[in-house]
Amino acid sequence: MRARRSRAVSLLITSVVLTGFLLPGAVAQDEVTAPASGTDLQAPAVVDLAQIPAEPPVQPARPAARELFGADCDTEINGSQVVAFCHNSYPQTDLVRLHVECDRWWDVDGDGAAVAVGPAGRVELSGRCWKEVRSAWVSHQRQ
Repeated sequence: MRARRSRAVSLLITSVVLTGFLLPGAVAQDEVTAPASGTDLQAPAVVDLAQIPAEPPVQPARPAARELFGADCDTEINGSQVVAFCHNSYPQTDLVRLHVECDRWWDVDGDGAAVAVGPAGRVELSGRCWKEVRSAWVSHQRQ
């Protein structure tokens, strides 16, 4: 198989550019490894163990943990039907709302009404499209 002229030219230009990038690094590395004439090498640094604290410094207090909130929802899509099962395991009431996005441009997307899910409460939300469902999700809001 014969290589095209443009491929050969692009390979040549690429190798020249890469060589141009690599040469300054190679020159700088040679200068670092060769010690300057007439200069003495410095002795290694000495650490005084008395200056190292016995314990690590005190850490600042961590900010208070965010309050846990929000019902846990599982969403199932079966054809054009959407069902979301939500369970609130937190002490605050959560307002959940099912949103359904339909796949067809002419099919109307649906946003369900907000439903309050109290502490340890369960709720089932449902929605549908005329044809296929593109996506579905549940939004949460504090009451």
